[in-house]
Amino acid sequence: MEELIAAWRDELPDVLGPTMELTKRVLVLAGELNEATRRELPRFGLTPAEFDVLAALRRSGAPYRLKANELSRSLLLSTGGTSNIVNRLVGRGLVCREPDPGDGRSTLVALTDSGMKVAEAAVRANSAAHADVFADLPPEVTRAATDVLREVFAIIDRSRTTERRHRGQVGQRPSADKI
Repeated sequence: MEELIAAWRDELPDVLGPTMELTKRVLVLAGELNEATRRELPRFGLTPAEFDVLAALRRSGAPYRLKANELSRSLLLSTGGTSNIVNRLVGRGLVCREPDPGDGRSTLVALTDSGMKVAEAAVRANSAAHADVFADLPPEVTRAATDVLREVFAIIDRSRTTERRHRGQVGQRPSADKI
């Protein structure tokens, strides 16, 4: 990482300001975390997209179901893309589709008992894999980084909300706390 930052500093010093350095570091860290997740998923027979669907349903709370369009929005996927993933999970018995009792035009996607077990096991394995990425960090560094990033996301979310309000688009994107 330090070599990458130094190379940019040498080649385009006017570009490598604090935001570019933060961006590079966050992207590299995200890559490490994504790779840790990808290493865990094969033992559950899941793709990253399937894992995301199961995790979204599990974190939604009892009764562990969401409207199909809510699921798509929470995952930042198209409805068609979400539908394809849900079809695969239905075929494996991990989720099911149910009519929405409150809206006859909507469908709910729900975890099955089997899906709940797989979701929880995969989330636990993913959490442990992410903890391994941070294993050498002192707890106070982890807390400080978490606090600073929470503040960064809060400021960005406020800015986006203000910007969307000015454009009349409030509520279009999930906020960082939904991730």
